[in-house]
Amino acid sequence: MIATPLLPQRGGGRRLLSSVVVSGMFVTSTANAARRWGIGRASFAAAITAVATGVVERTGTRTGLPFGQYGYTDVLKPQIARVPVIVPLAWFGMGLPSREVASAALGPRSTAITRIALGSAAMTAWDLFLDPQMTGEGYWTWVKKGVYRGIPLSNYLGWFVTGLGIMAIFEALLPPKHSNAPDGGQVPIDTRLVSEYGFMSVMQTLGFVRFFRDPLVATVGGAAMIPMSAVAVANKLRGRA
Repeated sequence: MIATPLLPQRGGGRRLLSSVVVSGMFVTSTANAARRWGIGRASFAAAITAVATGVVERTGTRTGLPFGQYGYTDVLKPQIARVPVIVPLAWFGMGLPSREVASAALGPRSTAITRIALGSAAMTAWDLFLDPQMTGEGYWTWVKKGVYRGIPLSNYLGWFVTGLGIMAIFEALLPPKHSNAPDGGQVPIDTRLVSEYGFMSVMQTLGFVRFFRDPLVATVGGAAMIPMSAVAVANKLRGRA
């Protein structure tokens, strides 16, 4: 992430590092899920999420639902059905940290419904950074330009709706409680996954302020991600104390 803005925009170096960052997120989230829920359960959840979001992305490029009319270019490869392979990986890679940061931020108020709703909002907040950066690199294009750096607001509604489905998958396959867990079945909130979300929020805010020279995206994305990260970390520290 540090190296990315130092390379030429729309160049091969940034394209390679995009795949490295997304793949790293996916591996990190999967490894931490395996640590909490076991390798079988974690791998199954990752696979189901990737397949489901791959179908959503393919449907989106063909019909415009649920995000709006868009299409992937040939820049990111490999692709399956004209959807870059790293895209479904990103949904899981950032989806699980979003659920964990939502759970930590909610604290005692955490229920299945509130985790699904806030987890989806946390993931949608990430796209306030992601979409401006990726469309700027030419990885995908929008048929009709929207009000936020050329991105239509329908995209964020689509992200939230899709995020609800992903969070529901996590509740079913990676539940906060299961019979093999200690402490009466409660799986502790994963500090590493919360940190992963917080790291992304800070790094992308700094990136857009200092290197991409886009204070609007830095402000909007930072305002959406950083407070949630801060509350989650504060609750974790309070609980540890």
